[in-house]
Amino acid sequence: MLRCHIIQAVFKRNVLSYFSGVLGYLFIVVFVVAGAFAAFSPQFFANNLANLDQLGRWFPFLLLFIIPAVTMSTWSDEKKMGTDELLFTLPASDLEILLGKYLAVLAVYTTALLFSTTHILVLSFIGSPDWGVLISTYIGYWAAGAALLSAGMFASVLTSSTTVAFVLGATICCIPVFIGQVAPWSDLIQGLSLTEQFRDFSIGVIPVSGVLYFLSFTVFMLYLNLVFISKRHWSADQQANMGIQYFLRAVCLAATLISVNVVATYAGSRIDLTAERLYSLSETTDTLVEKIEKDQPVTIQAYISPDVPREYVPVRKRLMGLLRQYNQLGGSSIQVRIVDVEPFSEASEEARLFGISGRQVQSERGGKTFVETIFLGAVISSPFDEVVIPFFDIGTPVEYELTRSIRTVSKEDRLTVGILTTDAQVNGGFDMASMHSMPEWRIITELKKQYEVETVAPDAPIDGEKFDVLIAVLPSSLTQPQMENFVTYVKAGNPVLIFDDPLPVSGGRGMALAPRQPKPKQGGGGMFGQQGPPPEQKADGGRATTLLNALEIFWDNGQVVWDTSGEKLHPEFGDALRPELVFISPASGTQSAFSSKSSITAGLQELLTFFPGTIMPRAGSKIKFEPLLRTSTESGLLDWGDITEPSMFGGIGVAANPLRVLDPEAHVIAAHVTSPEDNGINVVFVADADIISDQMFVIRERGFRRTAESAELKFDNVTFILNAVDVLAGDDSFLNLRKRRAKNRTLTSVEAQKSVSLEERNKEEEKATKEADEELEIAKENFSKEVTKIQNDESLDARTKTIMLRMAQDSEQRKANVAEANIEREKLERIEDIKSKTERQIRTIENRVRFWAIVIPPIPALILGITILCLRIYNENRDIATTRRHV
Repeated sequence: MLRCHIIQAVFKRNVLSYFSGVLGYLFIVVFVVAGAFAAFSPQFFANNLANLDQLGRWFPFLLLFIIPAVTMSTWSDEKKMGTDELLFTLPASDLEILLGKYLAVLAVYTTALLFSTTHILVLSFIGSPDWGVLISTYIGYWAAGAALLSAGMFASVLTSSTTVAFVLGATICCIPVFIGQVAPWSDLIQGLSLTEQFRDFSIGVIPVSGVLYFLSFTVFMLYLNLVFISKRHWSADQQANMGIQYFLRAVCLAATLISVNVVATYAGSRIDLTAERLYSLSETTDTLVEKIEKDQPVTIQAYISPDVPREYVPVRKRLMGLLRQYNQLGGSSIQVRIVDVEPFSEASEEARLFGISGRQVQSERGGKTFVETIFLGAVISSPFDEVVIPFFDIGTPVEYELTRSIRTVSKEDRLTVGILTTDAQVNGGFDMASMHSMPEWRIITELKKQYEVETVAPDAPIDGEKFDVLIAVLPSSLTQPQMENFVTYVKAGNPVLIFDDPLPVSGGRGMALAPRQPKPKQGGGGMFGQQGPPPEQKADGGRATTLLNALEIFWDNGQVVWDTSGEKLHPEFGDALRPELVFISPASGTQSAFSSKSSITAGLQELLTFFPGTIMPRAGSKIKFEPLLRTSTESGLLDWGDITEPSMFGGIGVAANPLRVLDPEAHVIAAHVTSPEDNGINVVFVADADIISDQMFVIRERGFRRTAESAELKFDNVTFILNAVDVLAGDDSFLNLRKRRAKNRTLTSVEAQKSVSLEERNKEEEKATKEADEELEIAKENFSKEVTKIQNDESLDARTKTIMLRMAQDSEQRKANVAEANIEREKLERIEDIKSKTERQIRTIENRVRFWAIVIPPIPALILGITILCLRIYNENRDIATTRRHV
C-alpha cells in the first residue's frame, strides 16, 4: 500500500532542491528560448499559419537537452554526497521514493513547459490559432517529456557523476527519438518511435495508442529504475541469478507492453480536438471501411514531398493526418504507405511509374521567385482496380477524394448517370459543325470517379429504367423530335439535372451556342466551297417552350442577370469585374442566396456564375418550386439586344457597357422543381451552363487570386453540381463529406501590417507605370507634332513632303524605340527597388514579431527565479542578529 505522505515528502524535497539553485532556472530559460527560436523561425512566417508546427518538428530534439538537464542529479547527486544510504534507511519503500522523485522531476518539467505557453500568447496576438490543436500539441509535449523523464532518471541511477548522467540520459533518450529512422519501412519500428507517436498530437488528435505508448514507456523505464535501486538488497551470491531473473522480467514486461500497444494501434480510438474536426473520419468513411473484405485489402500509397511551399502546407498537413487516420481505422483492411519524395530520387521514379509526376509550383520567398517540384499524390489499389490521384491541390477535398477512390477500387455497386447529347458536346467527340475534335468536359471525368457514365442520344425514346440521373446541358439546342423524347422522359418522373444558358461564354464554341443563335451547319462550308446541308431547327425556336410547359416555369432564353454585389464582395477585382459575373453568397446581403432547406446547397459559401439567366414559377402552378441559388437585390436583367452586339468577325459579341436598370428582385438562378404526386417531376434547373465549365474545376483545385497579395477565392461550383447529382440519384453518402473544409488560420496581425507595405508597393508600381506611359505619350506627341509641321509646310511639294515624312518617321521611330526601351528599363528598375524596399519592410515586421516572441518566454522564469532568490536571502537574513550583520 503506497503512503501518499511519504511520496509527498520526497517530492517536496526534490522540487525545492531543484529550484534552490541558479542552474535549474538557467536550464528552463535556455529551454523556452530555444523553443521560441524553433517556433518562430523564418519558415514559420513563410508558412503564414498560426500554429506550432515548426516547434513540433524540433521539439523531440529539445527534449534531448531539457530531459537530461532535469534528471541528471536525481540519483547521481544522492550517490555523490552519500545521502542515498540515508534516504533508503528512512521508513519508506523503494517504490514510494521512486514515485516521489519521478513526480518531482515531472513537476519541474511541467513548470518549464508552462513557461513556454507564452508561445500560445504570441500566436493568439498575431493570428487566430485553433485552440484545440494547441491543447493537443501541449498534451503531446507533456506526455513525450513525461515518458523520457523516466529514461533520464534511469541514466542517473547508473552513475554518481551528474555530467555522465547528462550524457547517458541524452544517449538513452536518442533511442526512442531516432529509432524510426533505422527502419522506416517497418511498421513495428515506426510504432516504437517517439517522433512518430507525437505526430498525431501535433495535428490536433489525441490517439489512445499514443497515450498508451507514452504510458508504457514510462512504466517500463520506471521498472528499470526500481530494479537498479533495489540491487542493494541482493547479496553477493544472488547478484548473477537475480540479474538474469530481472532481465527476463524486463523482457517479458517489454513484450507485453508492445503487444498491448499494437492492439491499441489497430483499435484506432482517438479524440479529435480540431475546431472543424478535420481528422475525424466521417460516417461514410467508417461504413465503407467496415465493408472492405480483409482478404482483399485496399492499399494506399502516398508520395509526398517533405517540404512544400506555403500554399501547400495545409494540404500536406491534412493529407498526412488523414492518411494516419485511415491506417488506424482500416486495420488490416487498409494498408497505408507514405513515401517521402525528393525530386530525382528513386522514390520519385517509383511515383512516376504509377502516373504521379511532380508538379512545378511557383512560390515567392524573400522577394525572389522560386519554382519547386513537389509531390502530393496517391495510388489507391485493390485486387480489383486501381485509382491514381496525381496531385492533391489546394482546393481538393482530401477525405472525399480518398474515400471515393476507396469505394471505386473496392468494387461497390455504382449508380449510372446519363449525359444527354446536345450541341454543348459535354461528352466530347468530333464536332461536325467545326470539323474539329472536341475534348470531354471535366465534369464527365469527375462523375466517372463515382458513377457509371453513359452517353444518351435523344433521337429515340430514353429508357427510364437505365439511368439514375440524366444530365442535360443546353437542351434548348435539341430539335423538336429530340425535345419530345426528352420531355417525355422528364414527365415520367425520372431525375434530371438541366443546365441551360441565355449566353454561354465558355466551352468549345461559347456564345455561338446561345439559344437564340441558329444551330451550326453540319460539315462547315462543305467541300470545294459548296455550302453544306442546311442546319436543323431548334425546338420552339430555342425557347424550350415544350420543356418549360412541362415544368410549369418561366425562363427567357435571351435575358441575362447582372449583379453589382460582386464589387463589394471582391473589391480586389476593381474595374475588371463585370456585373454579369454574378457571385452567389449570403455575404451579398441575401440570406436566402443558398436554400437552407435543400441538402444540395446546405453548407455552401460562394458560387460564381457567368452571364446567367433567371427562372421563376408560373402563376397558379401546382409544381413545387424550391429556389436553390439567388442573386442579391443589387441586380437586374438585360435583354438580348442590350447585352449583345455584332462582332467584327461575324456572329455576336458582348456589349461593353450596356444600360443597366436596377430592380428590387433577388433573381433565382437555380431551383429544384418537383411535383407532389408519386413518380412526379424531379428536376433541378440551373439557368447557367458556364457554372460547370472546366475553368471552375481548375479554380477549385488551385484556388484563384486576382493578385499575389489578394485573398484566395474558393468557389463551391463543383460541390453544388455533385451535390445536385447525388440528391437526384438518392445517394447522400458524400454530401457532408464534400462540405468539410479547414479554416485557413493565418497570421492576421502580421498580414495586416504587411498589407500596408504591399498597398504602398502597388501604388508605387502603378505610379511608375503611369509615369512611364506618360513619357511614352510625350514621345508620341513629339512625333505627331513633327508630322503636322511637315504636312502644314506649304513651301514643300508633295514628293518632298513624302520623303521628309518617311525620314521623320524613321528618325522618330528610332528615337521612340530607344526612349521606350529606356523608359521600360527605368520602370523595371524602379519597380525592383520598390519590391526590395517592401521586402525589407516585411522582414522588419517579421523580425520585430520574432524578437518579442523570443524575448517574452524567459521573462516569467527569470521573475520567478529572482523572486525565490530574494525570498531565500530574506529568510536567511531574517533570523540573524543585527549586531552580526555586515554593514
